[in-house]
Amino acid sequence: MKLMKTLLTATAIMALAAGAAQAKQLVYCSEASPAHFDPGPLTGGNDFDASSHTIYNRLVEFVPGGTAVEPALAESWEVSEDGLEITFKLRPGVKFQTTSYFTPTRDLNASDVIFTFERQYKEDNPWFAYLDGMTWDYFQGMDMPKYIKEIVAVDDLTVKFVLNEPNSPMIANLAMDFASIVSKEYADQLEASGDLAAFSTQPVGTGPFQLVDYQLDTVIRYQAFPDYWDGKRNLDDLIFAITTDPSVRAQRLIAGECDIMPYPAPADIAVLQGNDDLVVLEQEGLNIGYMSYNVTEAPFDNVNVRKALSMAVDKAAIIEAVYQGAGQDAKNLIPPTMWSYNDSIAADVYDPEAAKKLLEEAGVTNLTTDLWAMPVSRPYNPNAQRVAELIQADWAAIGVTANIVSYEWTEYRERGKQTDRKGPFQIGWTGDNGDPDNFFATLFSCSAIGVSNYSAWCNDEFEALIQKAKTTSDQAERTALYEEAQVIFKADEPALTLAHSKVFMPMNKRVLNYTMSPLGNHSFKDVDVTE
Repeated sequence: MKLMKTLLTATAIMALAAGAAQAKQLVYCSEASPAHFDPGPLTGGNDFDASSHTIYNRLVEFVPGGTAVEPALAESWEVSEDGLEITFKLRPGVKFQTTSYFTPTRDLNASDVIFTFERQYKEDNPWFAYLDGMTWDYFQGMDMPKYIKEIVAVDDLTVKFVLNEPNSPMIANLAMDFASIVSKEYADQLEASGDLAAFSTQPVGTGPFQLVDYQLDTVIRYQAFPDYWDGKRNLDDLIFAITTDPSVRAQRLIAGECDIMPYPAPADIAVLQGNDDLVVLEQEGLNIGYMSYNVTEAPFDNVNVRKALSMAVDKAAIIEAVYQGAGQDAKNLIPPTMWSYNDSIAADVYDPEAAKKLLEEAGVTNLTTDLWAMPVSRPYNPNAQRVAELIQADWAAIGVTANIVSYEWTEYRERGKQTDRKGPFQIGWTGDNGDPDNFFATLFSCSAIGVSNYSAWCNDEFEALIQKAKTTSDQAERTALYEEAQVIFKADEPALTLAHSKVFMPMNKRVLNYTMSPLGNHSFKDVDVTE
C-alpha cells in the first residue's frame, strides 16, 4: 500500500513536470522536506539544497566542485594588512526576485548585506527571534559574534566587515549557506504587515531559481529566475520530488520518474552502476559520521565510561554491513583528505573484555540508556537505524542495555541539541568550506553547546588551540595547532568517530554539467538536460 501511494505521488509529480510544453525541466528526488526556506537559521543539507542553492546567493561562493572561493554578489574584496577589515564591492544591478507576494523597487545594496547578518546577532533586532524557538546555529556555533565588531556601509555598493581580531577562515565562512543574502526591503514589508513568519515560507532571493509551490513531504517546484544576475539558467523548471526512502529513490530513477538522486543505499549502488541509462558519479566525502556522548549526563560524564562504550563497538563490522565498501574507519573528527589531519593518532581498538573492565572500574553496572538513530540516510551514515542495532548488540555483550529512539529529522536535531538530552546521539557532518575550523569549532567549541555541539563538551585546552588557529593565516602553524587538538579530542572521547564515507550521485544520462561538491551540497545552477 505504501509503495502504491508513493508511485501515485510520483505520477502526480510527473504530471506537473509535463505541464510546461517544451520547457527544459529536471526532477530531483530529494531525501527530505526542508524545515523552511530561510537558510540563515537552518543546518540541514536538504534545507540548504532547497533554499540557499536555489533561491539565494552569497557575497562569495565556492567554485563548483571545489573549496576555493570566487566572487558572487561581491565582485571583489580587500583585506586590510592587519586582518581587521574586509571590504566588499557589491555587484551593481543585482535584482531580487519578483513574486506574487513581493515586487522589489530597487536592486541589491549594502543595507541588504547588513540586515542579513545583524539579524543573526543583534538581540534587539525584531528578526533575531522571528520564529518560535529559532536559533542561529551556524552564526552562533562558529563564534561569529565574537569576531564581528560591526558591519558598515561605505556606500550603496560597498560593505566593510570590521573584526575584533583576525580570523583566517572568515572569507570561506561567508561563502557558507547561513550567509545567504536576503532582502531588507522584503523584510520591512513583512514587518509592516505583522507577518514576519512568511519570510521563511515565502522566500525572496537573488538566486538562479525562484519558488513556485511547495507541498509538504511531496514536492517543491521552482522556475528559473529570468533576471538572474549571471544570466537565466539552462533549466526552465526544477522539481524536488521528496522521497525519504533511498531504495524508492533508486526505483524512481530507474523508472525515469526522476532524473537525479542523492544518497543511494549501498546495496543499490551496483545495480545503478550497471544500468545503461544511468551515470553514477562518486568521490571521497569531506565528512564524518559520529555518535556524541552527552558529557554532562552521568555516567557519560566519566571519560572511562565513554572510552569503554567506544571500545565495545565493532566499527569494522558496522562499516562492512552498513557502508558496504563505501566507508572507512574514522579515527579523527576530520577526514584524511583534509589538511591538518593527524595520522599519528592510533585507530580505535575493538576490545569488549577491556570495555567490561573499564565499566567495572568506573562502578557502572546494569547501565540502561537511550541510543539515538537518525530517521534519514545521510552521506556520512546511510542507515543510522542499522548502525544503532549493531551498537545495541555490541553493548549488550558488555551488559549495557540500549533503547533505540528516533524522531522526524527536524525534530530529531532539535531534541538532540538540548543539553539535558539522555543517551548517545548519532549525527554527522559534511564540511561547509574545506577549513578544519568548520569541523573543530562548529561541532565541538564551547560556544556551539546547545547549537551543534551535541556532546555539550567544553574542553579548555581544545578550545584554546582551535581559537588560536583562527588568528593566523600561516597554514603550517594552524596545522600544528589542529594536530594537537585532535590528540586532546581523542583522549577525552566526547564522541565515537565512526566512519568517513564515499559519496555517490546517480543520474540519468540526459543530465548534463552536474558537478559533485566536496561540501555535500546539490546545486543545479549550471545543469542542463538533453531534449
